[in-house]
Amino acid sequence: MEIAKFFQKKGVKRVLIFALIVLILYSMRSMINFILLTFIFSFLMDRLVEFTAKRVPINRKVLALLMYTMIVGLLTFGIVRYFPIITNEITQLVRQITNFYTQPHENNVVLNYIEDLISNFQISSYLENGFSFIVKTFTDISHVSIQVLLSLLLSLFFLLEKPRLKEFTAKFKDSKIAPFYNEIAFFGSKFTRTFGKVIEAQFIIAIVNCLLTTIGLIVLGFPHIFGLSIMVFFLGLIPVAGVIISLIPLTIIAYTVGGFINVIYILIFICVIHAIEAYILNPKLMSSKTDLPVFYTFVVLIFSEHFFGVWGLIIGIPIFVFLLDVLDVTNKDNTVPVKKKGLFH
Repeated sequence: MEIAKFFQKKGVKRVLIFALIVLILYSMRSMINFILLTFIFSFLMDRLVEFTAKRVPINRKVLALLMYTMIVGLLTFGIVRYFPIITNEITQLVRQITNFYTQPHENNVVLNYIEDLISNFQISSYLENGFSFIVKTFTDISHVSIQVLLSLLLSLFFLLEKPRLKEFTAKFKDSKIAPFYNEIAFFGSKFTRTFGKVIEAQFIIAIVNCLLTTIGLIVLGFPHIFGLSIMVFFLGLIPVAGVIISLIPLTIIAYTVGGFINVIYILIFICVIHAIEAYILNPKLMSSKTDLPVFYTFVVLIFSEHFFGVWGLIIGIPIFVFLLDVLDVTNKDNTVPVKKKGLFH
């Protein structure tokens, strides 16, 4: 009897259902790329459509169709026109960094110190994983393109039928699986509010970071601009660590192009961009709940990369923030106290 009462507690049921959701997602791990891409496209496009619909007097469904048509058109044009150029530049970029790293620098104390630093913090393994992920993505473009197109198509159907989907899903509230539905709704709202918002902020920061860095690289006369821009964008999706990791290839190329003076220029330029990100973009885009200490950020990134690979670097912080929200962990100094239901309430 006591055991039955224990399992009937709301907090216990919530934990068990959460564990069941994790187990289901783990069993579907082979489809995790498709699931994540679909969620990201659906969330970002929904936000974009809502933002545009408030300013442009066009029917929401027509607006969604126009935006998706434009995105697919731009992707197709980019693949046909620039894919061979980008592939060639990324290959040359990897070869250039590899050649520099394998050459001995016995007479240069600074370069030897940097190499030791890279080895001690295993930054080279992160770079190797990142570059191999990019190269594998571009070499297996047909499989990736199918996943992206299917995710875009599914997210389009979601946007077109969003009101009907809400109405249909709400019917489960009075069904025989109502307790399960209520917990799914609880976790779903938390997930959208935290994971989705952090992903949105990361994308905006990565785009701004990529544009500013590309302008700086053009001014400094860097080669392989397309390849470097893609690298900077993907690394920009990694909170905090992305800027540090991107410094390694950028400083190496800066040294090979113009010596130590270019290294100083690129360091100053990256510091300025990081200051813009830290003091302007982050406070505007990130809530106080995502204002994690740097130590926590790196710990989460290390563990998430170990368990989830490259995806872990991108989704590790959003998932951690989602768990903080579920556990009702807030920054009391920066937030207005709001009475709300947490995990065990």
